[in-house]
Amino acid sequence: MSVRTFVKVPLRSAARPVRALARRSRTEVDWLGSRRGGADLAVFHEFHPPPYGGGNQFLLALVRELGDRGLVVEANRISRGTPACLYNSFNFDFDRLKRFAGSGARMVHRVDGPIGVYRGFDDGTDRRIVAVNRELADATIVQSQYSLDKHREVGLELRDPVVIPNAVDPAIFHPSAARDPLAGRRVRVIASSWSDNPRKGADVLGWIDRHLDLDSYEVTFAGRAQASFGRIRVVGPLASAPLADLLRTHDVYLAASRDDPCSNALLEGLACGLPTAFLRSGGHPELVGEGGIGFDEPEELPAVFARLRDELDTRRAAIRVTPLAEVADRYLEILRR
Repeated sequence: MSVRTFVKVPLRSAARPVRALARRSRTEVDWLGSRRGGADLAVFHEFHPPPYGGGNQFLLALVRELGDRGLVVEANRISRGTPACLYNSFNFDFDRLKRFAGSGARMVHRVDGPIGVYRGFDDGTDRRIVAVNRELADATIVQSQYSLDKHREVGLELRDPVVIPNAVDPAIFHPSAARDPLAGRRVRVIASSWSDNPRKGADVLGWIDRHLDLDSYEVTFAGRAQASFGRIRVVGPLASAPLADLLRTHDVYLAASRDDPCSNALLEGLACGLPTAFLRSGGHPELVGEGGIGFDEPEELPAVFARLRDELDTRRAAIRVTPLAEVADRYLEILRR
């Protein structure tokens, strides 16, 4: 007599191979369909409607800029006639990219991080990024000199790297035509972040919440945070247009994230004309230049905010943000080289 043993498989475990098989089948169908026609450029990235992370926001702006120029951009496929592909960090289906990559298109890898430094822990993501970079990339775009130097420092070599910063959509993020005078009111300070990673500046905001003189300053945080604050005004994550409107009602931007290679949130604040108090970390000093004042410890912030209040017009005039059109030109130069 034979005995059959039945093993109860959790639904989630059983569904995973089915989903993987469906994804591979869909990739094969799309690959076959892509053997006809073409576009000017392919972009591999898992796009999300805003609000979302900075890389997603930048790529939405870049694709919109290229579309306004009349270029045809296809997402997550490379047709036979498409001459170049831009693939973003690790935010895409690796297996799908590899299936499409044999079409002869020039492959350019947009890389930020290192992710392990930025997140504060190493889960192997950087090694996966470098592996697909070595296997497929003809060239690499990194967002800051800090990012390139840090990759080399931790032994992560990238294929033919060039530094091109992010940029924001100027139709959304731009300075206000008029500003409220400072006389008789508090200085308005704002910080923003989509990610709730504590390294986005939760410790600095916590210090401000406990110690800053809020008779002289009002502080707003727009985004997600794991911490709760008692005196700082908190609003939830905002789509780009309402976030830009909110930024323009403030005087000073606070960039408190650590090891951030090229903070899109910081660029949005600068583009809206806000001089910045920035943590001397990551790519912040490169982006801000003379358009703000750096700090190393939160205890320095009262003096930094006071200086920014006194130098507001001078610092605002010193803000330099690379225009989206120029960034798009530089991307196209690398993609077409």
